[in-house]
Amino acid sequence: MSTADKHCCGLRLDPEVREDARRRLLSVRGHVEGILRMLENEQVYCVDVLKQIKAVDGALNKIGDLVLKSHLKSHVVTAHERGDEERIVEELMEILKYR
Repeated sequence: MSTADKHCCGLRLDPEVREDARRRLLSVRGHVEGILRMLENEQVYCVDVLKQIKAVDGALNKIGDLVLKSHLKSHVVTAHERGDEERIVEELMEILKYR
């Protein structure tokens, strides 16, 4: 499938979901920058770094859930109407490899 085919439907996020995801990503960026600073300090305890990494992981998972839910609502439930069920199933299988 070409890149153009994959992007034909666009990112259809509700404005509130888009803003929520954006805010969460800004927070993740701050956490990652904090983790980088922690790694530069030999006095920081390993477990504290791991906790921050886990927090970032959780935040990214939440953002992924928001986008996935939007995808399900905007694209998956209407796949039959468009006649592209097979493409949608393949996309979801690809996504599930990384979850």
